[in-house]
Amino acid sequence: MSDRDSSSASSQTEGELDEEAEGQVEAEGPGWSQGAPLHPPLSLSSFSTSLRAVIRIKQKYQALKRRRQELASVLGGAGSQAGAPIRSSPKIFTFDGDPAPSAPPRRKRKRRKRVLFPNRGRCRRPPRPEGSRAQSCLYLLLAIVFLQVYNAIENLDDHVLRYDLEGLERTLQREVFGQRAVEVLLSQLRDYLSTYVHNKPLVVSLHGAGGVGKSHLGRLLAAHFRSVVGDPLVLQYYALHRCPLEADAPRCARDLSALVSAMAARAEEEEKIPLFVFDEVEHMQAELLDALRRLVVSRRANEHLNAVYLFLSSLGHAHITKHMLHNSSSAAAASGRHGGLAKELAPLLRHTLEELHPLWREAAILPLGLLDKGHVMECFLDEMTREGFYPDHAHIQRLAAEIEYYPAAGGRRFSRTGCKQVVAKVNLL
Repeated sequence: MSDRDSSSASSQTEGELDEEAEGQVEAEGPGWSQGAPLHPPLSLSSFSTSLRAVIRIKQKYQALKRRRQELASVLGGAGSQAGAPIRSSPKIFTFDGDPAPSAPPRRKRKRRKRVLFPNRGRCRRPPRPEGSRAQSCLYLLLAIVFLQVYNAIENLDDHVLRYDLEGLERTLQREVFGQRAVEVLLSQLRDYLSTYVHNKPLVVSLHGAGGVGKSHLGRLLAAHFRSVVGDPLVLQYYALHRCPLEADAPRCARDLSALVSAMAARAEEEEKIPLFVFDEVEHMQAELLDALRRLVVSRRANEHLNAVYLFLSSLGHAHITKHMLHNSSSAAAASGRHGGLAKELAPLLRHTLEELHPLWREAAILPLGLLDKGHVMECFLDEMTREGFYPDHAHIQRLAAEIEYYPAAGGRRFSRTGCKQVVAKVNLL
Protein backbone atom coordinates (compact mmCIF):
# COMPACT_ATOMS: atom_id res chain seq x y z
CA MET A 1 0.00 0.00 0.00
CA SER A 2 1.35 3.42 -1.01
CA ASP A 3 1.44 6.55 1.11
CA ARG A 4 -1.48 8.09 -0.79
CA ASP A 5 -3.72 5.10 -0.22
CA SER A 6 -2.79 4.99 3.45
CA SER A 7 -3.62 8.70 3.87
CA SER A 8 -7.02 8.31 2.12
CA ALA A 9 -7.82 5.29 4.27
CA SER A 10 -6.89 7.27 7.33
CA SER A 11 -9.18 10.19 6.34
CA GLN A 12 -12.03 7.78 5.64
CA THR A 13 -11.53 6.14 9.00
CA GLU A 14 -11.60 9.47 10.78
CA GLY A 15 -14.80 10.45 9.00
CA GLU A 16 -16.50 7.22 9.89
CA LEU A 17 -15.47 7.60 13.52
CA ASP A 18 -16.86 11.14 13.62
CA GLU A 19 -20.17 9.96 12.12
CA GLU A 20 -20.31 7.13 14.66
CA ALA A 21 -19.71 9.59 17.47
CA GLU A 22 -22.44 11.90 16.20
CA GLY A 23 -24.85 8.98 15.81
CA GLN A 24 -24.23 7.89 19.37
CA VAL A 25 -24.78 11.45 20.56
CA GLU A 26 -28.11 11.59 18.74
CA ALA A 27 -29.12 8.20 20.10
CA GLU A 28 -28.29 8.93 23.69
CA GLY A 29 -29.41 12.53 23.82
CA PRO A 30 -32.76 13.09 22.05
CA GLY A 31 -32.71 16.66 23.09
CA TRP A 32 -29.54 17.23 21.18
CA SER A 33 -30.83 16.35 17.74
CA GLN A 34 -30.80 18.82 14.83
CA GLY A 35 -34.46 19.43 14.81
CA ALA A 36 -34.53 20.28 18.53
CA PRO A 37 -34.61 23.89 19.64
CA LEU A 38 -31.37 25.43 20.68
CA HIS A 39 -32.56 26.63 23.97
CA PRO A 40 -35.11 24.19 25.39
CA PRO A 41 -36.65 24.96 28.72
CA LEU A 42 -34.27 23.83 31.43
CA SER A 43 -35.35 21.72 34.37
CA LEU A 44 -33.57 19.80 37.11
CA SER A 45 -34.26 16.43 35.57
CA SER A 46 -33.34 17.50 32.04
CA PHE A 47 -30.16 19.11 33.30
CA SER A 48 -29.03 15.96 35.04
CA THR A 49 -29.88 13.90 31.98
CA SER A 50 -27.90 16.21 29.74
CA LEU A 51 -24.95 16.17 32.09
CA ARG A 52 -24.88 12.40 32.07
CA ALA A 53 -25.08 12.39 28.31
CA VAL A 54 -22.14 14.75 28.07
CA ILE A 55 -20.07 12.60 30.40
CA ARG A 56 -20.87 9.47 28.39
CA ILE A 57 -20.03 11.22 25.14
CA LYS A 58 -16.69 12.33 26.58
CA GLN A 59 -15.90 8.81 27.76
CA LYS A 60 -16.84 7.35 24.39
CA TYR A 61 -14.73 9.90 22.63
CA GLN A 62 -11.70 9.18 24.80
CA ALA A 63 -12.14 5.44 24.23
CA LEU A 64 -12.41 5.94 20.48
CA LYS A 65 -9.34 8.14 20.58
CA ARG A 66 -7.32 5.48 22.39
CA ARG A 67 -8.44 2.84 19.96
CA ARG A 68 -7.48 5.09 17.07
CA GLN A 69 -4.03 5.59 18.51
CA GLU A 70 -3.57 1.87 19.01
CA LEU A 71 -4.64 1.11 15.47
CA ALA A 72 -2.32 3.80 14.17
CA SER A 73 0.58 2.34 16.06
CA VAL A 74 -0.16 -1.18 14.82
CA LEU A 75 -0.64 -0.16 11.21
CA GLY A 76 2.38 2.14 11.28
CA GLY A 77 4.66 -0.60 12.71
CA ALA A 78 3.56 -3.22 10.14
CA GLY A 79 3.64 -0.99 7.06
CA SER A 80 6.83 0.90 7.66
CA GLN A 81 10.11 -0.26 6.30
CA ALA A 82 13.19 -0.90 8.34
CA GLY A 83 14.77 2.38 9.34
CA ALA A 84 11.67 4.49 8.29
CA PRO A 85 10.00 6.82 10.84
CA ILE A 86 6.77 5.61 12.42
CA ARG A 87 3.68 7.55 11.27
CA SER A 88 1.09 8.79 13.70
CA SER A 89 -1.76 8.99 11.13
CA PRO A 90 -4.98 7.15 12.00
CA LYS A 91 -5.43 3.67 10.64
CA ILE A 92 -8.43 1.80 9.24
CA PHE A 93 -11.16 1.42 11.82
CA THR A 94 -13.71 -1.36 11.75
CA PHE A 95 -16.49 -2.36 14.07
CA ASP A 96 -15.32 -5.97 14.23
CA GLY A 97 -13.61 -5.32 17.50
CA ASP A 98 -9.99 -4.97 18.49
CA PRO A 99 -7.69 -6.99 16.31
CA ALA A 100 -5.80 -9.70 18.16
CA PRO A 101 -2.26 -8.60 18.79
CA SER A 102 0.09 -10.48 16.60
CA ALA A 103 2.63 -12.71 18.36
CA PRO A 104 6.17 -11.45 18.21
CA PRO A 105 8.29 -13.34 15.72
CA ARG A 106 10.40 -16.08 17.16
CA ARG A 107 14.05 -15.56 17.03
CA LYS A 108 15.92 -18.41 15.52
CA ARG A 109 18.29 -20.04 17.96
CA LYS A 110 21.77 -20.26 16.68
CA ARG A 111 23.02 -23.78 16.79
CA ARG A 112 26.31 -24.06 18.55
CA LYS A 113 28.88 -25.84 16.57
CA ARG A 114 30.11 -28.98 18.29
CA VAL A 115 33.82 -29.56 18.33
CA LEU A 116 34.49 -33.18 17.49
CA PHE A 117 37.69 -34.94 18.38
CA PRO A 118 39.28 -37.95 16.70
CA ASN A 119 37.78 -40.47 19.15
CA ARG A 120 34.23 -40.24 17.67
CA GLY A 121 33.26 -37.17 19.62
CA ARG A 122 33.11 -38.83 23.07
CA CYS A 123 35.70 -36.53 24.60
CA ARG A 124 34.41 -33.02 25.27
CA ARG A 125 37.69 -31.69 26.61
CA PRO A 126 41.19 -31.72 25.25
CA PRO A 127 43.01 -34.95 26.09
CA ARG A 128 45.47 -34.72 28.96
CA PRO A 129 49.03 -35.77 28.43
CA GLU A 130 49.66 -39.18 29.99
CA GLY A 131 51.90 -39.23 33.08
CA SER A 132 55.18 -41.05 33.06
CA ARG A 133 54.98 -44.64 34.32
CA ALA A 134 58.50 -44.36 35.67
CA GLN A 135 57.36 -41.62 38.05
CA SER A 136 54.56 -43.82 39.41
CA CYS A 137 57.01 -46.69 39.88
CA LEU A 138 59.37 -44.35 41.72
CA TYR A 139 56.61 -43.29 44.13
CA LEU A 140 55.69 -46.93 44.73
CA LEU A 141 59.33 -47.83 45.40
CA LEU A 142 59.69 -44.98 47.91
CA ALA A 143 56.55 -46.11 49.74
CA ILE A 144 57.85 -49.70 49.93
CA VAL A 145 61.24 -48.55 51.26
CA PHE A 146 59.56 -46.37 53.87
CA LEU A 147 57.41 -49.26 55.07
CA GLN A 148 60.42 -51.58 55.22
CA VAL A 149 62.47 -49.10 57.26
CA TYR A 150 59.57 -48.44 59.60
CA ASN A 151 58.99 -52.16 60.05
CA ALA A 152 62.71 -52.70 60.73
CA ILE A 153 62.70 -50.01 63.42
CA GLU A 154 59.66 -51.59 65.06
CA ASN A 155 61.33 -55.00 64.94
CA LEU A 156 64.44 -53.58 66.64
CA ASP A 157 62.37 -52.34 69.53
CA ASP A 158 60.46 -55.63 69.74
CA HIS A 159 63.65 -57.71 69.94
CA VAL A 160 65.27 -55.50 72.56
CA LEU A 161 62.12 -55.60 74.69
CA ARG A 162 61.88 -59.37 74.32
CA TYR A 163 65.29 -59.98 75.92
CA ASP A 164 64.82 -57.36 78.69
CA LEU A 165 68.35 -56.00 78.50
CA GLU A 166 67.52 -53.22 80.94
CA GLY A 167 66.67 -55.79 83.60
CA LEU A 168 69.87 -57.66 82.80
CA GLU A 169 71.90 -54.46 83.18
CA ARG A 170 70.42 -53.75 86.61
CA THR A 171 71.15 -57.32 87.71
CA LEU A 172 74.78 -57.21 86.58
CA GLN A 173 75.41 -53.84 88.19
CA ARG A 174 74.01 -55.15 91.46
CA GLU A 175 75.73 -58.55 91.45
CA VAL A 176 79.11 -57.97 89.73
CA PHE A 177 81.62 -55.70 91.47
CA GLY A 178 84.51 -53.72 90.05
CA GLN A 179 84.26 -54.86 86.43
CA ARG A 180 83.79 -52.19 83.76
CA ALA A 181 83.98 -54.88 81.10
CA VAL A 182 80.36 -55.66 81.94
CA GLU A 183 79.33 -52.42 80.23
CA VAL A 184 81.15 -53.49 77.06
CA LEU A 185 79.45 -56.88 77.18
CA LEU A 186 75.99 -55.29 77.56
CA SER A 187 76.69 -52.96 74.63
CA GLN A 188 77.59 -55.90 72.40
CA LEU A 189 74.50 -57.83 73.48
CA ARG A 190 72.27 -54.83 72.81
CA ASP A 191 73.65 -54.38 69.31
CA TYR A 192 73.38 -58.07 68.48
CA LEU A 193 69.94 -58.76 69.96
CA SER A 194 68.35 -55.73 68.30
CA THR A 195 67.66 -57.87 65.22
CA TYR A 196 67.16 -61.54 64.47
CA VAL A 197 68.97 -62.15 61.17
CA HIS A 198 72.80 -62.11 61.35
CA ASN A 199 75.69 -63.17 59.18
CA LYS A 200 77.72 -64.55 62.10
CA PRO A 201 77.19 -65.49 65.76
CA LEU A 202 78.25 -63.27 68.66
CA VAL A 203 81.33 -64.74 70.34
CA VAL A 204 82.68 -63.12 73.52
CA SER A 205 85.59 -64.44 75.54
CA LEU A 206 86.04 -63.26 79.16
CA HIS A 207 89.46 -63.68 80.73
CA GLY A 208 90.68 -62.99 84.24
CA ALA A 209 92.23 -64.40 87.36
CA GLY A 210 90.38 -66.60 89.82
CA GLY A 211 87.72 -64.91 91.96
CA VAL A 212 87.11 -61.85 89.75
CA GLY A 213 83.55 -62.99 88.87
CA LYS A 214 83.80 -64.91 85.58
CA SER A 215 81.67 -67.90 86.60
CA HIS A 216 79.29 -65.71 88.57
CA LEU A 217 78.76 -63.55 85.50
CA GLY A 218 78.10 -66.64 83.36
CA ARG A 219 75.50 -67.91 85.84
CA LEU A 220 73.73 -64.55 85.88
CA LEU A 221 73.56 -64.43 82.08
CA ALA A 222 72.30 -68.01 81.87
CA ALA A 223 69.59 -67.38 84.46
CA HIS A 224 68.41 -64.25 82.66
CA PHE A 225 68.24 -65.93 79.25
CA ARG A 226 66.35 -68.88 80.70
CA SER A 227 63.69 -66.46 81.88
CA VAL A 228 63.28 -64.80 78.46
CA VAL A 229 63.89 -67.56 75.87
CA GLY A 230 63.32 -70.71 77.89
CA ASP A 231 65.54 -73.36 79.47
CA PRO A 232 65.88 -75.52 76.29
CA LEU A 233 67.70 -72.68 74.50
CA VAL A 234 70.37 -72.09 77.17
CA LEU A 235 73.44 -74.31 77.62
CA GLN A 236 75.98 -74.17 80.47
CA TYR A 237 78.94 -76.39 79.63
CA TYR A 238 81.61 -77.14 82.25
CA ALA A 239 84.58 -78.91 80.67
CA LEU A 240 85.78 -80.69 83.85
CA HIS A 241 82.25 -81.97 84.53
CA ARG A 242 81.18 -82.97 81.00
CA CYS A 243 84.45 -84.37 79.72
CA PRO A 244 87.00 -84.95 82.51
CA LEU A 245 89.05 -87.62 80.69
CA GLU A 246 91.24 -86.75 77.76
CA ALA A 247 90.49 -90.09 76.08
CA ASP A 248 86.82 -89.13 75.81
CA ALA A 249 87.60 -85.90 73.94
CA PRO A 250 86.56 -87.15 70.44
CA ARG A 251 83.24 -88.45 71.73
CA CYS A 252 82.65 -85.29 73.75
CA ALA A 253 83.35 -83.19 70.67
CA ARG A 254 80.75 -85.09 68.61
CA ASP A 255 78.19 -84.87 71.40
CA LEU A 256 78.82 -81.17 71.84
CA SER A 257 78.40 -80.46 68.11
CA ALA A 258 75.15 -82.42 67.97
CA LEU A 259 73.77 -80.74 71.09
CA VAL A 260 74.59 -77.20 69.90
CA SER A 261 73.19 -77.89 66.40
CA ALA A 262 69.92 -79.23 67.81
CA MET A 263 69.48 -76.26 70.13
CA ALA A 264 70.29 -73.79 67.34
CA ALA A 265 67.79 -75.47 64.99
CA ARG A 266 65.07 -75.29 67.62
CA ALA A 267 65.88 -71.64 68.28
CA GLU A 268 65.52 -70.83 64.58
CA GLU A 269 62.11 -72.50 64.51
CA GLU A 270 61.01 -70.32 67.42
CA GLU A 271 62.82 -67.24 66.00
CA LYS A 272 64.85 -66.78 69.15
CA ILE A 273 68.57 -66.44 69.87
CA PRO A 274 70.07 -69.11 72.16
CA LEU A 275 72.89 -68.66 74.66
CA PHE A 276 75.83 -71.06 75.04
CA VAL A 277 78.08 -70.55 78.09
CA PHE A 278 81.35 -72.50 78.17
CA ASP A 279 83.14 -72.28 81.52
CA GLU A 280 86.66 -73.50 82.34
CA VAL A 281 87.71 -73.31 78.68
CA GLU A 282 91.37 -73.57 79.76
CA HIS A 283 90.70 -77.23 80.66
CA MET A 284 89.16 -78.16 77.27
CA GLN A 285 90.98 -80.61 75.01
CA ALA A 286 92.00 -79.67 71.49
CA GLU A 287 89.15 -81.75 69.98
CA LEU A 288 86.55 -79.71 71.89
CA LEU A 289 88.19 -76.45 70.85
CA ASP A 290 88.18 -77.58 67.22
CA ALA A 291 84.47 -78.45 67.47
CA LEU A 292 83.73 -75.03 68.95
CA ARG A 293 85.65 -73.30 66.17
CA ARG A 294 83.65 -75.17 63.52
CA LEU A 295 80.46 -73.97 65.24
CA VAL A 296 81.36 -70.29 65.56
CA VAL A 297 83.35 -69.71 62.39
CA SER A 298 81.46 -67.42 60.01
CA ARG A 299 80.99 -69.09 56.64
CA ARG A 300 78.08 -69.68 54.30
CA ALA A 301 77.98 -73.40 55.04
CA ASN A 302 77.20 -72.71 58.69
CA GLU A 303 73.44 -72.69 59.08
CA HIS A 304 73.33 -71.61 62.73
CA LEU A 305 74.46 -68.00 62.68
CA ASN A 306 71.97 -66.61 65.20
CA ALA A 307 73.49 -67.49 68.57
CA VAL A 308 75.51 -66.04 71.45
CA TYR A 309 78.64 -67.89 72.59
CA LEU A 310 80.28 -66.92 75.88
CA PHE A 311 83.72 -68.35 76.75
CA LEU A 312 84.96 -68.05 80.35
CA SER A 313 88.64 -68.69 80.89
CA SER A 314 91.60 -67.81 83.09
CA LEU A 315 93.96 -67.88 80.13
CA GLY A 316 96.10 -64.77 80.01
CA HIS A 317 95.46 -63.83 83.64
CA ALA A 318 99.22 -63.37 84.16
CA HIS A 319 99.28 -60.52 81.63
CA ILE A 320 96.27 -58.89 83.30
CA THR A 321 97.79 -59.13 86.79
CA LYS A 322 101.17 -57.83 85.68
CA HIS A 323 99.60 -54.92 83.81
CA MET A 324 97.44 -53.84 86.76
CA LEU A 325 100.22 -54.12 89.35
CA HIS A 326 102.74 -52.16 87.29
CA ASN A 327 100.22 -49.61 86.11
CA SER A 328 97.97 -49.30 89.11
CA SER A 329 97.44 -45.55 88.70
CA SER A 330 96.60 -45.86 85.00
CA ALA A 331 94.56 -48.98 85.76
CA ALA A 332 92.52 -47.01 88.27
CA ALA A 333 91.89 -44.33 85.67
CA ALA A 334 91.10 -46.96 83.05
CA SER A 335 88.64 -48.68 85.35
CA GLY A 336 86.72 -45.41 85.55
CA ARG A 337 86.46 -45.24 81.76
CA HIS A 338 84.12 -47.35 79.68
CA GLY A 339 86.18 -50.26 78.39
CA GLY A 340 89.55 -48.59 79.00
CA LEU A 341 91.22 -51.75 80.33
CA ALA A 342 89.83 -53.79 77.45
CA LYS A 343 91.36 -51.42 74.89
CA GLU A 344 94.77 -51.62 76.56
CA LEU A 345 94.94 -55.38 77.13
CA ALA A 346 92.84 -56.84 74.29
CA PRO A 347 95.60 -56.73 71.61
CA LEU A 348 98.15 -58.40 73.91
CA LEU A 349 95.71 -61.08 75.03
CA ARG A 350 94.57 -61.81 71.46
CA HIS A 351 98.11 -62.41 70.29
CA THR A 352 98.76 -64.79 73.19
CA LEU A 353 95.47 -66.68 72.80
CA GLU A 354 95.73 -67.10 69.03
CA GLU A 355 99.04 -68.89 69.56
CA LEU A 356 97.22 -71.39 71.77
CA HIS A 357 94.30 -72.05 69.39
CA PRO A 358 92.74 -70.27 66.36
CA LEU A 359 89.33 -70.31 68.09
CA TRP A 360 90.00 -66.87 69.59
CA ARG A 361 90.33 -65.30 66.16
CA GLU A 362 86.55 -65.37 65.99
CA ALA A 363 85.97 -63.99 69.51
CA ALA A 364 85.86 -60.54 71.11
CA ILE A 365 88.36 -60.44 73.99
CA LEU A 366 87.21 -58.82 77.27
CA PRO A 367 89.71 -58.85 80.20
CA LEU A 368 88.40 -58.74 83.78
CA GLY A 369 90.60 -56.77 86.17
CA LEU A 370 91.71 -57.55 89.70
CA LEU A 371 89.49 -56.66 92.66
CA ASP A 372 90.81 -54.34 95.35
CA LYS A 373 89.87 -54.34 99.04
CA GLY A 374 86.84 -52.11 98.50
CA HIS A 375 85.36 -54.58 96.01
CA VAL A 376 86.01 -57.47 98.42
CA MET A 377 84.11 -55.63 101.16
CA GLU A 378 81.18 -55.20 98.76
CA CYS A 379 81.25 -58.95 98.18
CA PHE A 380 81.10 -59.59 101.94
CA LEU A 381 78.22 -57.14 102.36
CA ASP A 382 76.20 -58.77 99.59
CA GLU A 383 76.80 -62.32 100.81
CA MET A 384 76.00 -61.48 104.45
CA THR A 385 72.76 -59.80 103.37
CA ARG A 386 71.78 -62.90 101.40
CA GLU A 387 72.47 -65.15 104.38
CA GLY A 388 70.50 -62.93 106.76
CA PHE A 389 73.39 -61.55 108.85
CA TYR A 390 73.41 -58.00 110.10
CA PRO A 391 75.85 -56.08 107.84
CA ASP A 392 78.14 -54.62 110.53
CA HIS A 393 80.79 -52.45 108.87
CA ALA A 394 83.46 -53.27 111.47
CA HIS A 395 82.76 -56.97 111.10
CA ILE A 396 83.03 -56.68 107.30
CA GLN A 397 86.37 -54.89 107.56
CA ARG A 398 87.70 -57.62 109.88
CA LEU A 399 86.64 -60.34 107.42
CA ALA A 400 88.09 -58.46 104.45
CA ALA A 401 91.43 -58.12 106.28
CA GLU A 402 91.73 -61.91 106.42
CA ILE A 403 91.94 -62.09 102.62
CA GLU A 404 95.40 -62.35 101.03
CA TYR A 405 96.44 -59.31 98.94
CA TYR A 406 99.23 -58.31 96.60
CA PRO A 407 101.68 -55.68 97.81
CA ALA A 408 100.22 -52.23 97.73
CA ALA A 409 100.78 -50.44 94.43
CA GLY A 410 99.68 -46.90 93.72
CA GLY A 411 97.70 -46.74 96.96
CA ARG A 412 95.60 -49.80 96.09
CA ARG A 413 95.67 -53.36 97.42
CA PHE A 414 94.47 -56.02 94.97
CA SER A 415 93.18 -59.37 96.24
CA ARG A 416 95.01 -62.50 95.16
CA THR A 417 91.86 -64.65 95.26
CA GLY A 418 89.26 -62.00 94.55
CA CYS A 419 85.91 -62.84 96.14
CA LYS A 420 86.40 -66.58 95.94
CA GLN A 421 86.86 -67.05 99.74
CA VAL A 422 83.97 -64.77 100.70
CA VAL A 423 81.31 -67.47 100.64
CA ALA A 424 83.40 -69.88 102.75
CA LYS A 425 84.15 -67.24 105.41
CA VAL A 426 80.51 -66.12 105.67
CA ASN A 427 79.42 -69.74 106.09
CA LEU A 428 81.74 -70.01 109.10
CA LEU A 429 79.89 -67.22 110.94
